[in-house]
Amino acid sequence: ACDLRLQDVDARAEQMEMNLFESDSHLYDKVGSPDVCLHMAWRDGFQHNSFNHMGDLSSHYRFLTRLVDSGLKRLAVMGTMHEEGMIDENTPCNPISMYGIAKDALRRSMIIFCEQKQCKLQWLRGYYILGDDLKNHSIFTKLLQAGAEGKKTFPFTTGKTKYDFITVDELADQIAHAVAQNEVCGIINCCSGKPVTLAERVELFIEEHNLDIKLDYGAFPDRPYDSPVIYGDASKIQQIMNHSK
Repeated sequence: ACDLRLQDVDARAEQMEMNLFESDSHLYDKVGSPDVCLHMAWRDGFQHNSFNHMGDLSSHYRFLTRLVDSGLKRLAVMGTMHEEGMIDENTPCNPISMYGIAKDALRRSMIIFCEQKQCKLQWLRGYYILGDDLKNHSIFTKLLQAGAEGKKTFPFTTGKTKYDFITVDELADQIAHAVAQNEVCGIINCCSGKPVTLAERVELFIEEHNLDIKLDYGAFPDRPYDSPVIYGDASKIQQIMNHSK
């Protein structure tokens, strides 16, 4: 496990504190010549129009291409969704947030680069994640904060948008199984494949956490870059999970 800070890394992992953006040409050897690299580093993930997304893009590209040039044979990168309807590996992407534009550019560039270098690429596309709610900036985080502050109402959108929700534990399990095999590659949706309205999932979250809060529907407009229904084609990840049983 390599990162700038390692305080939240499982103690069972071999840990290496490192600034990946300042890596040199010997990086692959320094990290132990791994069979596969799982790239999950990305700052400001919940600030969709942060300046850092485009600013960091070339550094991520340089880091990953150095690994491949040094001998890496399989690369897995964590991405996310922002499309409409059921998303499979061939769904065209047209992101309109800085986060989406930067991630999509990294995906497209690494597909070309890995093909040229005979490196297998797995692009792991995550969906709407919950379960680590005190460590991010999602609506679930804000609900817990509102509950802790004793608030009785919570400003909300219409809640009609449908998402593919997945808990962080389920996501971790799917990622682990995906990178532990090398037969299924390309774009892999890490998801449930079942769309649920935001209102339904938030109301369930309030019930699960015994929060004394009522949603103020329509207080906020729906985000302009979110499509009415967003969920993943789970056929690839189901193939991986079923094969591992």
